[in-house]
Amino acid sequence: MNSIIPTLVGTWFICFTNFPMWLKGNKTNPTFNYSIIKGKESQLLDEVKFLKKGKEKSIRGIDYQDNQVPSAFVWHGQGILRVLKSKWQVKLLDKDGQWAVIWFSKTLFTPEGVDVICRHSRLDADTFKHIKNQMLQDSVLKKHVHTLIQL
Repeated sequence: MNSIIPTLVGTWFICFTNFPMWLKGNKTNPTFNYSIIKGKESQLLDEVKFLKKGKEKSIRGIDYQDNQVPSAFVWHGQGILRVLKSKWQVKLLDKDGQWAVIWFSKTLFTPEGVDVICRHSRLDADTFKHIKNQMLQDSVLKKHVHTLIQL
């Protein structure tokens, strides 16, 4: 299977989003932290880290790669979140692996949305303009272009 997983490994900063959890303001500096689960090359350990009232918090889960669409995953929560799951997909990926656009599906608790993630905490204006132009070419992403807010 052609795998996007090695490209995802490491820390990603959420630079632009329309996800309500990040836009409320009580959870700041969110990052996605991906690592390969030993012996399970089609799975990622997924840890979302953020600050809440000055303290680091995290949400952990496992991302299971779709067998048919290597850029798509199903996230399953761990711990008390183990009953939750959500679908997400890397819709756009920089050829150098410095930024990506992730689309996530609606769940019982969250709306459908998009995150623009980067290897650095800030994304320059020209790169973001380029990303928005690419998003407009995608039928799923184009409805989210004008709802993205910089974190």
